Amino acid sequence: MKTFFSLCMLLLAMGSVKKSHCGNQDATPLQTVAHVDLNRYIGTWYEIAKIPNSFQRQCQCGTTAQYALLPDGRIEIINACVKKDDSISRAAGIARVVDANSNAKLKISFVSLLGIRLFWGDYWIIGLDENYQWAIVGTPGRKYGWILGRAPILNESTLKKIYEQLDTLGYNPEDFKPSTPCAQKPE
Repeated sequence: MKTFFSLCMLLLAMGSVKKSHCGNQDATPLQTVAHVDLNRYIGTWYEIAKIPNSFQRQCQCGTTAQYALLPDGRIEIINACVKKDDSISRAAGIARVVDANSNAKLKISFVSLLGIRLFWGDYWIIGLDENYQWAIVGTPGRKYGWILGRAPILNESTLKKIYEQLDTLGYNPEDFKPSTPCAQKPE
């Protein structure tokens, strides 16, 4: 089943080496958080905001990511959203840690051909609440970015802090558009 997330990862892999199209094209290398405890990071995350992209345009609301730690140290990813026709779109992928010192730099793939993972894209954790209640994910070229939360909505003071952090990281906070939660949760 072809899903928007497969295309997402293809575009992410291709786009992560390009310079950002963001208004705040910062030339400094993107910094990740110092350390991610993967056992605390796994679980369900809700998309709070993102830089709009073509591979998610059919999503109406309720975009989620479910992470599960696999025995080999990789992370299983199940992304889902409610489409405009109220059907659910799902994509299964794999993430692997590429910086074991921090666990903050990962590569992800949603494309598999005969069991071989293709089109690995960058997934960098560039902001993380100390209690793992929100996270900021980006790519080195700052073309893509997501704000994630453990709940579908974050309060205004938390969002303000996140947007200030995005600006510090060289992203244009105005490029991030709020995602829409919905009553129907993708299962």
